[in-house]
Amino acid sequence: MPDLPDSQAWTPGLEPHFVVAEGIAAVFAPYVEVAVHDLASEAVAYIANPQSRRTPGDPSQLEELNFNPGQRVIGPYEKTNWDGRRMKCVSIVLREAGEPIGLMCINVDVSSFDQVRRALDGFLGAPPQDEGVRALFVHDWHERINRFVTEWCAERKVQISDIDRGSRRELIGALQGIGAFEARRAPAYVARILGVSRATVYNELGALRQDSDPA
Repeated sequence: MPDLPDSQAWTPGLEPHFVVAEGIAAVFAPYVEVAVHDLASEAVAYIANPQSRRTPGDPSQLEELNFNPGQRVIGPYEKTNWDGRRMKCVSIVLREAGEPIGLMCINVDVSSFDQVRRALDGFLGAPPQDEGVRALFVHDWHERINRFVTEWCAERKVQISDIDRGSRRELIGALQGIGAFEARRAPAYVARILGVSRATVYNELGALRQDSDPA
């Protein structure tokens, strides 16, 4: 199991679920990520087979999450991964003494299956299907960054792994323009997406601010 940051405390009743998350991720590897969220701290307590570039201690973005006290399973719903892959997700409410203490979110990368479906649809003439799934975390800044980066790269017909330093600065500037760095952990998350250090992101932001300052 990956270690949690020393400074991160989580609800003790969640720990038995970590091995369950690990087992689910192992069975369905490499397509499934399983994250355990702590409702008390609203942070990721554990993540197995991470694909979203989140780490334990990252905010869960649960502020807008409302569910019936008796609800056990939320979803399925759809999210977008950092590199544009479509994820089909379901959240299981974890309880202790009948009270909700966490969520176990099972996130399945269905992008490879989408390609197979499109090929079959084209061959068989099946009409495209509208999933019509409402996203669970409607104010999730991870999701907003993922979608923005995906669309930015698609417009330029470039893979995120192939962008050069100039394009990277342009992308960081565009993210800054939509307020993507207002969240406390957003610079670190963007750094993981771009495959660079946090210092690099902060340096680019500093250079952009300097360029915009009047002489």
